[in-house]
Amino acid sequence: MEQLFLNGILVGLLISLISLSVYPVICLVRFFHFAHAVVIAAGAYFSFLLSRCFGWPMGIAIPLAILLSAGLGCLMEVAVYKPLRKREAKPIVFILASLGLYTVLQNVISLVFGDDTKSIRTGPVREGLNFLGARITPIQIITIVTAIVVVVGLLLFMKYTRLGKAMRTVANDANLARVVGIDSDRVIMWAFAIGSGLAGLAGILMALDTDMTPTMGMRPFMMGIVAMIIGGKDSIIGIVLGALLLAFAQQYGAYYLGSEWQDAIAFAILLIFLLFRPQGFLGKKV
Repeated sequence: MEQLFLNGILVGLLISLISLSVYPVICLVRFFHFAHAVVIAAGAYFSFLLSRCFGWPMGIAIPLAILLSAGLGCLMEVAVYKPLRKREAKPIVFILASLGLYTVLQNVISLVFGDDTKSIRTGPVREGLNFLGARITPIQIITIVTAIVVVVGLLLFMKYTRLGKAMRTVANDANLARVVGIDSDRVIMWAFAIGSGLAGLAGILMALDTDMTPTMGMRPFMMGIVAMIIGGKDSIIGIVLGALLLAFAQQYGAYYLGSEWQDAIAFAILLIFLLFRPQGFLGKKV
């Protein structure tokens, strides 16, 4: 049971990281940015390209892969979403465009790198460290610490920085933001850069732990969206609580019912919240 609890913490914090990577984007553009899933995979493949193909050390490859992931998100915003906003396209058009981006970019990854499983681990697989009767690997420790740092950093960023306050203003009322002189397009660009960089980081951590495939991003992205909804998209702490609830329910459900029930459990929880508390744990009631 100690291992189940530790796995719940690990998975919950990883889902939190993914949820918080999409949080700035969804709050501002107000549609499900499905192409975010391919940015998760792109982060892992950028690090693979730089470390394995170019031979750069991981200490350089990983930060550059995160920057390239941020650039990929910004490119989507400039090339696709911003022109659609200028034409005042309907939300369904944004969703279809996002799905199209996801499909195209995933196939580009498959074409360039192949569909087989790849790894960016540099050492052999070893038995995890003993922690209170459970096993945990060094990369899992790094994942937990990184997720906690991101949660705290994003809380401070959104509350105290000028850009964070501008993001909150645009998210609450874009028209009012324009009236007071905030450049909404610039703020949205920063949201894509920050969110996509965090998504790339999440993809790299996943690849270091469990290897990677071109389709690796969609399921974690969907779990991140579920966590955001049940936690409340207006609250970073709520999102973390939603991710932990989701992770523990999946881990214990898999133990008692079987791993094939994990996705069913996640979406059952989602349906319950949509029916009885659609604003989530700490979300604002509209």
